[in-house]
Amino acid sequence: MVGVISLVVLTVAFLALYVYRLAGRWRWIYVQGAVLALYLNVFVGVVQAFEKLPLLSRLAPTQSEPPFFVGQLVVMAIFVVIDILAVMRFRPTAASAPSLAAAEFRAKPSLNRPLRARVARNDL
Repeated sequence: MVGVISLVVLTVAFLALYVYRLAGRWRWIYVQGAVLALYLNVFVGVVQAFEKLPLLSRLAPTQSEPPFFVGQLVVMAIFVVIDILAVMRFRPTAASAPSLAAAEFRAKPSLNRPLRARVARNDL
């Protein structure tokens, strides 16, 4: 279930970056989506750690004990701070816009030729 939620969140982040180009509110939607997707992966990692590692498994064998809850609460608190800082500090630069690479590719006609022709003409 967490994997499905993560895929939905990543789809929205993908749309924010490549379709809406981080314009307006899509900037913070992208940042929050990326941080939330990372949090969900770490959440699953903590669950797996409590299942697989003998020391943690003894502390919370059914994952309903206080050590498991505290571990997940600490991870969530860290990611809330990361999310707030990321939204405040993330400013997309002109160089990081996805469309610039395509624009540069179109601007250099030599890049549109096949590699063999560029090597023959020493036009790399």
